[in-house]
Amino acid sequence: RLLARELQDVADGKTKRLMINMPPGSAKSTYSSVLFPAWFLAQRPGLDMIGASNTSTLAENFSRRVMGLVRDNERVLGYSLDRESAENWSTTNRGNYRAVGIGGTIAGTRADGALIDDPTRSREDVEGEGNREKQWQWFTADLRTRLKPDAFIIVIMTRWHPDDLGGRLLERQPGLWRVVSLPAIAGPDDPLCRAEGEWLWTDDTYGYGDELKRVYAEYEAAGAMRDWAALYQQQPVNAEGTLFKVHQIETIEAIPAAGQTVRAWDLAATKALGTRNPDWTVGIKLQRAANGRFIVEDVLRMRGGPDEVEAAIVNTAKQDGVKVRISIPQDPGQAGKQQVAYLTKRLMGFRVESSPETGDKATRAAPVSSQVNVGNFSIVRANWNAAFIDELASFPGGIKDDQVDALSRAFAMLTNKVALSISSNMLDGI
Repeated sequence: RLLARELQDVADGKTKRLMINMPPGSAKSTYSSVLFPAWFLAQRPGLDMIGASNTSTLAENFSRRVMGLVRDNERVLGYSLDRESAENWSTTNRGNYRAVGIGGTIAGTRADGALIDDPTRSREDVEGEGNREKQWQWFTADLRTRLKPDAFIIVIMTRWHPDDLGGRLLERQPGLWRVVSLPAIAGPDDPLCRAEGEWLWTDDTYGYGDELKRVYAEYEAAGAMRDWAALYQQQPVNAEGTLFKVHQIETIEAIPAAGQTVRAWDLAATKALGTRNPDWTVGIKLQRAANGRFIVEDVLRMRGGPDEVEAAIVNTAKQDGVKVRISIPQDPGQAGKQQVAYLTKRLMGFRVESSPETGDKATRAAPVSSQVNVGNFSIVRANWNAAFIDELASFPGGIKDDQVDALSRAFAMLTNKVALSISSNMLDGI
């Protein structure tokens, strides 16, 4: 209904530039590129339309679907097909439809409206600046010049990159575009009035909402949350993010002779229940080698209640050994102090440090990112590598930042960048 209302505003002339950003498989093309043109051609006799997609094959596929809809509903629509060709067809009420791939020639065509559906074929296409520039040049020099005065443009797409066609349109034509963005997981001020954290279409018999949850779990396990943020949340981030240049991180096969080593935690005592997408509890083990190089030896991530988090911290400390210092964040207020005091008692025999988090996350991460960016960081090859690199690359615009927070704390411990409250509960003889 939301999408239908937005398309109705285009038909009524209230909206001249509409951008629809929705996840893959969410029926945005069915409504916008198939149902809408067939219906709109019935409302406006003599209407000329252009339907464009990333390739002529896809554009002509949409064209065939519209023609099929017209054939099946001639009596309802009040018109029929006059000339049939997937590339260029006309109707008995003087309507015309032209299908073209982006980059294709449309000289000699004049249109009252253009539908651009899926302008980007793949991430490979959009990662190259040259490809993005070609797409932009086609839009400005070819498509835009083929439109009649007062024509509309509808762009239907999944976001791939901050500088994809949608990104350029919003940056270079500010205030011109009406944007309808429906992320898979609702954020604040959701257009559908979903609660924050609620999934898209969880009540349909098609099972789309459940499939989104499965895709999320697969992307998270594979360390592909940058792709999730772009394709499913419509929040694209650069491959290198804005803070961490992850290509500078070296992967090593084994942990070198131990230097100074710490384990820092970022705590989130919330289970994954229902539609919620809680943060992770993360413990990062970081070494500063004798040559000054920093090495991430281990990353532990878990979701669980307070008892499970407590058990994980204690068990991990026992595995690390008493030589590894431990740092725990202290939440504000008396409850935070009590939590730190309790965990410190449970970690009897280990050197436990705590401090409140101060400043914003990006500021706290800046010191460690500077060492990453000059190539002074390594990680030990393990199954946690992909998720770790993915989060750093996406920061600060990514879905989660728990690993970044833990890494920032560990780095601060090793470089004395923050004042820490130290509790020495060392057993006799240690």
